[in-house]
Amino acid sequence: MFLEHPNFESPKRGWVEVICGSMFSGKTEELIRRLKRARIAKMKVEIFKPKLDTRYDEANVVSHDSNFIHSTPVDSSSQILLLSGNVEVVGIDEAQFFDDELPGICETLANRGLRVIVAGLDMDYLGKPFGPLPQLLAIAEYVTKVHAICMKCGNLAHVSHRIVNNQSRIMLGEQESYIPLCRMCYNDEIKSAKQ
Repeated sequence: MFLEHPNFESPKRGWVEVICGSMFSGKTEELIRRLKRARIAKMKVEIFKPKLDTRYDEANVVSHDSNFIHSTPVDSSSQILLLSGNVEVVGIDEAQFFDDELPGICETLANRGLRVIVAGLDMDYLGKPFGPLPQLLAIAEYVTKVHAICMKCGNLAHVSHRIVNNQSRIMLGEQESYIPLCRMCYNDEIKSAKQ
């Protein structure tokens, strides 16, 4: 683990922010908004995403609303630590696809005085905690949970329900593969599938 102890002599104060929720809830949109505001404030910003996420663009972080910000695709969370020199704010998108070292990396960066903003799915398509997000939620100073709209009833949705037959835990997809559902509609869908 890459955890470093805080530098108590540094005047900079770092922290970790997590933006989580289901697909189509605006996580990436909120991440982009915060990072653009940091740039407006003349802060040095670096954004990372997993190299495997090529849905919209190989290099840019792109929201479902087509807003984007340039990023650096990486294979592992350890690369984030290596490439974060001389910045004040680090953004990380699609955190659920990173390895289990990501929470330690985020703590190390925050201990160095950086603002770390992480966005990702908190649950997989089965409604189970996803990747390093549970640990990130535990260590974060600030947590924002955003919700989509349930495609069945219009209530707030928190589950990314997979509508194609694929049992792999990681499957990149969009509206052709997933719909956001509330708890009640998700449970109804699961019951129907078992009958």
